[in-house]
Amino acid sequence: MQNLRWVLNLLFVSSLLHNLVHSSSQVICSSQDRAALLAFKSSIVEDTTGVLSSWVGQDCCNGDWEGVLCNPATGKVTSLVLQSSLTEPTLYMKGTLSPSLGSLGSLQVLVISGNKFITGSIPSSFSNLTSLTQLALEDNSLRGSVPTGLGHLPMLESLSLAGNRFSGAVPASLGSLRSLSTMSLARNSLSGPVPVAFKNLLKLQILDLSFNLLSGPIPDFVGQFRDLTTLHLSSNRLSGGIPVSVYNLGKLQDMSLERNDLTGPLSDRISNLKSLSILDLSSNKFTGHIPASITSLQNLWSLNLSRNHFSDPLPVVVGRGFPSLLSIDLSYNNLNLGAVPSWIRDKPLTEINLAGCKLRGAFPKLTRPREVISLDLSENFLTGDVSALLANMTSLQKLKLSKNHLSFDLSKLKLPEGVSSVDLSSNLVAGSLSSLLNNKTSRFLEEIHLTNNQISGRIPDFAESLNLKVLNIGSNKIGGQIPSSISNLVELVRLDISRNHITGVIPQALGQLAQLNWLDLSINALTGRIPDSLLNIKAVKHASFRANRLCGLIPQGRPFNIFPAAAYLHNLCLCGKPLPPCLKTEK
Repeated sequence: MQNLRWVLNLLFVSSLLHNLVHSSSQVICSSQDRAALLAFKSSIVEDTTGVLSSWVGQDCCNGDWEGVLCNPATGKVTSLVLQSSLTEPTLYMKGTLSPSLGSLGSLQVLVISGNKFITGSIPSSFSNLTSLTQLALEDNSLRGSVPTGLGHLPMLESLSLAGNRFSGAVPASLGSLRSLSTMSLARNSLSGPVPVAFKNLLKLQILDLSFNLLSGPIPDFVGQFRDLTTLHLSSNRLSGGIPVSVYNLGKLQDMSLERNDLTGPLSDRISNLKSLSILDLSSNKFTGHIPASITSLQNLWSLNLSRNHFSDPLPVVVGRGFPSLLSIDLSYNNLNLGAVPSWIRDKPLTEINLAGCKLRGAFPKLTRPREVISLDLSENFLTGDVSALLANMTSLQKLKLSKNHLSFDLSKLKLPEGVSSVDLSSNLVAGSLSSLLNNKTSRFLEEIHLTNNQISGRIPDFAESLNLKVLNIGSNKIGGQIPSSISNLVELVRLDISRNHITGVIPQALGQLAQLNWLDLSINALTGRIPDSLLNIKAVKHASFRANRLCGLIPQGRPFNIFPAAAYLHNLCLCGKPLPPCLKTEK
């Protein structure tokens, strides 16, 4: 009997355990949370992603509700992640953020991003989400002010509101988020100074306030953020110098302060930024010499000091100076280099930008030309032939040598296979375009800028394999007609053949260039009518047919009938809007 009682007890316990396990596996989501999610779903009036169509049934925690995660023990929603890709414009959600989301009391992660059709403001109820550790509402179209209530989320570690349309001051209440390690308010229209209360954010590792309208100085307290690895304050209206305290940030890897109104010299203490790998101070008003101590930065691989007022001499680089440097931009300062410094010629650099640095003489010979991917030596006084030296730059992708005194024939130019953009504008380059554009032209070539040279001959036929997006050949001596094969340039965005000797009619085939947004055929000898086929180009923003021998009715459809009249002046007998009406004999 005792053994039977023991067996019955064992069976009872086993049954109880089975029921407990079974019930724990059947997680039913909180009815309150389910209602909050459905209220959000109803605030989205269009969802081409199809995500919200999975939000059906009573249980939002069974794994079928896409983007929703729950605590299996409580059935409370802990994570809501709805991310769309800006590279897929046909996939989006349209609507607003429902205040109901503020009732998800156990929510730890809230990510709603990449939806340019989600508008309105951030509901004040979001201040109730006191369990949040991550809030990302980036790349939507939210507007209004940043709610002060977001400063009442004590657990928040990551906050991103980047890529919206927020305006007004940055709320000081965000300085109460003492657990914050990442803050991004970039790409909005926020104004005023960086709040003093931000001095409390001592755990910050990433601070991105770039692309706003912030003003005032860079706060001195930024130097107290000892764990800071990324500081992005670019494209604002910040003024003053770089605080001395910033040079104490030994963990700082990326400092981007470009496009502000920052002034003063660059301190020798910059060598204290031992971890710095990216430094961009371009487009400011810095003055003085570039400190020699900067060459001791062992991890620095990208240095951009362009468009400032730095002056000679450049620091002398010897031994282990700049050991990791791959990219340098010193363009448009008060530098009178004369020649490319030997340390720039000798290092295995991938990007060299020395535009407007008063370089003179022959094109520089680089010790390691095969490493160079991008080269900009424009607006200098370089002379002679570059074709032989370019042939050795087998990795070259972008070449800009405009506004020099280079003189050579295009027939000598052998561009490396991977070149996507070449700019030789405003030089003394001669020869025929057929040397550059033929059936051997690389499919990687997207941009050709040859404006203001001595190029002659005819416009060659265009092969179907070409992927050109920009063709600027204005102000040359090119004759002949526009070939109908121009219709093969289906990717073309910009076409400028102005100030040449082009004759014949404008081909109907030009109307097949659906991507074209800039068209300049002015100051040539074109005859006949402007073809109505151009009305098929819906993207065109600028067009000029001025000073040709054109006649007849201007295409009467947008945008051609609303362009300024100057776009059609000095022709034989063009008529119709925006010019006076045609006579019966002119139509």
